[in-house]
Amino acid sequence: MASTAAVPFWRSAGMTYISYSNICANLVRNCLKEPYKSEAIGREKVHFSVSKWADGKPEKPTIRSSDPSEV
Repeated sequence: MASTAAVPFWRSAGMTYISYSNICANLVRNCLKEPYKSEAIGREKVHFSVSKWADGKPEKPTIRSSDPSEV
């Protein structure tokens, strides 16, 4: 038996909750006035390291960034 409960609008639009929340966060960041806007945009950047494994041991990690201008 199918559920008759209401479906969240982001789900009915074919989105995941993560994509919906990212869109909302970008809208809020863009509505801020300076200097808060640049601070919020700066906090959204993510840095992470990636290591390839060979023969059961990690190789030297490479540092990556979510900012396309830093790739």
